[in-house]
Amino acid sequence: MPKFSILLLVAIVIFSFFGNYFYANDAYTLHPDAILLPPSLSAPLGTDRLGRDILARLMEGGKVSLTIGVGSAFISSFVGLILGSLAGYFRGGVDKTFVVMVDLFLTFPTFFLLLALVSYVNASIWVLIVIISVTGWMTTARLIRSESFQITSKPYIKILNIAKVSPIKILLKYYAPLLAPIFFVSFTFGVGGAILAESSLSFLGLGIVAPQMSWGSIISSAKDVVEIAWWVSFFPGLMIFLVTFSLINISNYLQQLTNKKEISS
Repeated sequence: MPKFSILLLVAIVIFSFFGNYFYANDAYTLHPDAILLPPSLSAPLGTDRLGRDILARLMEGGKVSLTIGVGSAFISSFVGLILGSLAGYFRGGVDKTFVVMVDLFLTFPTFFLLLALVSYVNASIWVLIVIISVTGWMTTARLIRSESFQITSKPYIKILNIAKVSPIKILLKYYAPLLAPIFFVSFTFGVGGAILAESSLSFLGLGIVAPQMSWGSIISSAKDVVEIAWWVSFFPGLMIFLVTFSLINISNYLQQLTNKKEISS
């Protein structure tokens, strides 16, 4: 399953970022004489209510959805790694400040906090990356903090502190390798969660604004014709499902590897 999921993700990335080199139809061109055509030889995945080619739009929308997913997942996981490791290493006042900050963010339901932030700004790719990152770092940070506490209690870390070794050197040389598995698991989960979050916002009309498109915005534009043109919403929904499904499989595999290492150690 991990190999299949990785191959599937690679295929989707190639399809999204390089597919337009092999497929001539444009994602933005309107065809008034080809409105809501079902899948055919001329339009393999059909057309939408403005006559635009769904296959071409999936490629273009995939660039936006994958960029937002990977970008926001990396930022949120990296922020969680930094804050969690600092809280677990320094403890004391740093850890108390960390706990208060996490509790403050967790006081509000994540999706409603996301809606509140998006409603005050004009959504774009980079704005959505930042906003989804701001609302998604807490879980990773708490996991990293818990693991960092265990690392800090190890004898060799205490010896290094007594020897007055630089905290930056300790964190980079001894903490980072041990925390890397948690980071990668959180990152893979975060990509799928970010794509779903962006899709939900776009479906509500608060995400990507035309003429830009994402898989979520394509689904949103199809909600009025779903009963007569199933293909308009089915194929972008299928892409979201395949990416999320593959990332969950990879995350589970990474967790199994991490658990095996912990048991063997």
